[in-house]
Amino acid sequence: MDRRSFLFRSIAPLALAAPAGCTTAVQTRGVREFELVAMAGQALTDTGKPAVPAWTYGGSVPGPQLRVRQGDRVRVEVTNRLQVPTTVHWHGVRLPNAMDGVPHLTQAPIEPGARFVYEFDAVDAGTYWYHSHFQSSEQLDRGLYGTLVVEEPRPLPVDRDVTWVLDDWRITADGLVSESFGNTHDMAHAGRIGNTLTVNGSVQDRFAVRAGERLRLRLVNAANARIFGLRFQGHRPMVIAIDGQPVQPHEPEGGRIVVAPGMRCDLVIDAVGRPGERHEVQDVFYPREQYVLMDLAYEAGAGAAGRTQPLAALAGNPLPEPDVKDATTHDIVFGGGMMGSLHQALLDGKPTDMRGLLRQGKAWAINGHASASHHMDPMLRLRLGRTYVLRMRNDTAWHHPIHLHGHAFRMLRRNGQPTRHREWQDTVLMSPREEVAVAFVADNPGSWMFHCHILEHQEGGMMGVVEVA
Repeated sequence: MDRRSFLFRSIAPLALAAPAGCTTAVQTRGVREFELVAMAGQALTDTGKPAVPAWTYGGSVPGPQLRVRQGDRVRVEVTNRLQVPTTVHWHGVRLPNAMDGVPHLTQAPIEPGARFVYEFDAVDAGTYWYHSHFQSSEQLDRGLYGTLVVEEPRPLPVDRDVTWVLDDWRITADGLVSESFGNTHDMAHAGRIGNTLTVNGSVQDRFAVRAGERLRLRLVNAANARIFGLRFQGHRPMVIAIDGQPVQPHEPEGGRIVVAPGMRCDLVIDAVGRPGERHEVQDVFYPREQYVLMDLAYEAGAGAAGRTQPLAALAGNPLPEPDVKDATTHDIVFGGGMMGSLHQALLDGKPTDMRGLLRQGKAWAINGHASASHHMDPMLRLRLGRTYVLRMRNDTAWHHPIHLHGHAFRMLRRNGQPTRHREWQDTVLMSPREEVAVAFVADNPGSWMFHCHILEHQEGGMMGVVEVA
């Protein structure tokens, strides 16, 4: 398989750096305190070319990895040293509505020079992430994101616990982040796809491993729009968690791990190669654009022995099981976009609702309605403590990772067929024309965002609010 021709390549193959180190944390009676500073900084600093100006948390991309234990109280003081407002959303974390970080819906934006304190309990173990929810398509693409790892009370017995934050950047010939934010073509098609791919903020050719070691690999997709479909040649990764929630360990279908924007996937990989070998990690999601992301490069020496025992499932998180028999069902249809209902409306020349989207600067809709901002009337009003089924249909020609804030939902069916693993997720990837059914208990009161996590689609109208009261 050909390697991707990037604008930026490393001068020499180096061991892939871990995400930026944890910030200093003070633990007092189960409280973990952190500081995050949104500030100007640099990205792609190790390419042999001039670094790319970026917006960062603490000067690095990704921002610091915050690590806590399940049950800890988490307190994060955010200071905004940018010249624009911002917020921080804790993606996938079940927390109080006032801490969710959605501007004008759950809090006022953090103005330049101001501070805001986020405080919540880490009720669920797993892999989560934080990112700006203010003008998301621009602020995330400039680098405003980091990871939050909530460790289990009994850690999984592995030799290394590693995080890969996957992203792509649209870099100009001048070595700058392209200013083409919000253009109509990206919005009405697949979103803002970049030309430079990074893992933990670096463009690297290799990730060093040792024969015999067992890795826990936490994948996080922080890209605006790119969907990754990774295949680990010569290895058999086991999926142990999706979106932070444990799942019965299993090999991914077709050997391909699909991680859409906003999604996370935890893998266990046994290093079965020998010193000196290199095994490709391929991205095969887009058939016409397959490439090698990097190699697993076996170094001299061996990892710890005794990692060949069967892989046990992680303990489940305290999620309320939906009572599907007593559930209320809501039908949700995602529409719009080129090659779909919006495209057809333009061809027909009819004054339809979809045709009117472009006049509003929008291209997408949920149940025929395109939202213009985070501050909106609820699309659904749910009763606290009741079970609901969302029967969703993607009536478009494009993929959509649909994300619900403040909750996790149980996967029930795809195209009428029961899902094999009944996964808990907070972001579900819907293929073109696909139907998906999910269920959850509306146990977290407040007004919660419900949107496509292809950020150009979200800002192009594919977002709404679910009210739980």
